[in-house]
Amino acid sequence: MITKVTGIVVSTVAYGDTSLILNILTKEYGLIGVMAKGAKSMKSRLRAFTEKFTYGSFYIYYKENKLSTLKDVDVINPFKAIHQDIFLIGYLNYATDLVTQVYKQSEQSYLFDLLIDTLTKIDEGLDPQVLINILEVKCLPFLGVGLSFDTCARCGTPKKIVTIDGDAGGLICQNCYQNEPIVSIKSIKLLRSYNYIDIKSITKLDIKEENKKEIDHFLNTYYSRYTGLYLKSKDFITKLKDSISEK
Repeated sequence: MITKVTGIVVSTVAYGDTSLILNILTKEYGLIGVMAKGAKSMKSRLRAFTEKFTYGSFYIYYKENKLSTLKDVDVINPFKAIHQDIFLIGYLNYATDLVTQVYKQSEQSYLFDLLIDTLTKIDEGLDPQVLINILEVKCLPFLGVGLSFDTCARCGTPKKIVTIDGDAGGLICQNCYQNEPIVSIKSIKLLRSYNYIDIKSITKLDIKEENKKEIDHFLNTYYSRYTGLYLKSKDFITKLKDSISEK
């Protein structure tokens, strides 16, 4: 019996001379392996629909905890704008890597919607760095290191917050301040809003560059210090930013 699942190809592995094993993050069954027989062949009708990042409806012979078999694919969104920009492809790759790794640790189906909503908004032309930072904030609870946006990370007081620091683990109050870099109150408020906003509802992003830099620096430090995740796809984005700033 053929089963229809909604998913995105997060990686592929060659199998023999002509076939592929697709690792697909699905809305219905989470991360599954699917055999695409003959998909590498030039004559295969599946060839164009089995590449990494294909987002669509996959028609499969589903086998729980085993390799399923692919029969057909209907593409839902080709993310054309993203695929025309190497910078956006970098964000696409990182977002997919991040959510895949977080899913492996938490197996929360909600992560699929987070990923697709983020990629859709990037493809629509909204600020990719801000969207990725929102995604990063929303992934933290699934890694067991969710941020407290109301109290000092050191003493627990909600009063007299002066900055936020990745190494310290979040907000820092006046009494616990130890010469950490001062992050603007605007950036702290924006970071707090990232935790609550519905990505799907976003229609406009107009955030100053200095605020984006402060938030991105905090999240990079926090992820490095507390999550244990190291993703080469994030390094690629950093190198792209550095190469652009040097021009």
